[in-house]
Amino acid sequence: MKAKAADFLILDKETGVYKVDPEQAVRDDVEKHYWRHVMLTIAKDWRLYLMLVPMILVFLFWRYFPMYELLGCFKVSDNVLPVSQQLFSGFSYFKRLLFAGDGLSTDFWRAMRNTFLLSFYGLCFGFPIPIILALFFNEVRSNIARSVFQVLTYLPKFMSTVVMASLVMMLVKQGSLTTGMGIVSRFLSNIGLIGKDVANAGLLNNPAYFRSIYQISGIWEGAGYDSIVFFAAIIAISPTSYEAAQIDGADKWAQMRYVVLPSILSTIVIMLITRIGSLLNVGYEKVLLLYNTKTYMTADVVSTFAHRNGMGSGAGTGIAAAAEMMNNVVGMLLVIGANTIARKASNTSLY
Repeated sequence: MKAKAADFLILDKETGVYKVDPEQAVRDDVEKHYWRHVMLTIAKDWRLYLMLVPMILVFLFWRYFPMYELLGCFKVSDNVLPVSQQLFSGFSYFKRLLFAGDGLSTDFWRAMRNTFLLSFYGLCFGFPIPIILALFFNEVRSNIARSVFQVLTYLPKFMSTVVMASLVMMLVKQGSLTTGMGIVSRFLSNIGLIGKDVANAGLLNNPAYFRSIYQISGIWEGAGYDSIVFFAAIIAISPTSYEAAQIDGADKWAQMRYVVLPSILSTIVIMLITRIGSLLNVGYEKVLLLYNTKTYMTADVVSTFAHRNGMGSGAGTGIAAAAEMMNNVVGMLLVIGANTIARKASNTSLY
């Protein structure tokens, strides 16, 4: 099928000459001088682009350059030779992790199960708490009282993971840090929820209580800080929406149900998608500080499994890299799946 001039040009009936359509001429000019417009825009807003440089460098050095080391999960582990000079081993590490059936494979599947359960419990119990906190902050009329409450809930987030783990240990009095029952252990023992022998032995030495302690301490640490996004979305709601609801006779609960929650629904969906994307990225630093050999059954996660085998006297860096690779691939699939479901269900998605 041959292209004709009439497909791209318009005929001037007075002169009988074909001319370029004005709209097409504008599009051609934009395409021809595209990079010129880009450079002019960058030159005009150069301060904004200069502020992007530190973040770009952070992503390059901490996100993209380390990807080269992921080749280690397809190479023979050798701590002497660089990754580029190691021999190719195919999917042998993945086969060993998934199908070997030995102790290493059993430990990996246990770590994968613990990772999913810790993250799933955190999603079920930890995700709604910041929303509830934001709704509570919105109902506090005194600016001074609200500021005090917000600072108190934000404060744990600015403490290091080591400090938070030490505080948790002091509350349950576990390990070599302190001895005897902590205030939490004593309280639970006095009301009959746990036995004195369990409290004396240390709650963090009992695998049945590790997940509960991890989730409660995680909510304590991050709920206030995570509520900032939801509180910002709430205060952006137009006051006329509340006024219209009040005219219709809506009380506080009705306003919260029919005005506030629908208005911040898109923010909740976006935050939920990002939370699902990091579902398998458990904060292994706190797990590493809190767990011990007695609680491997419920506390060992993929990251601590990789740390123990890659940095310690375990199976080697190849196994550790393969475990982390599988963890990241599953996380990526969860992001894609959650984003697709959210886009079809509510027309709100991350991308």
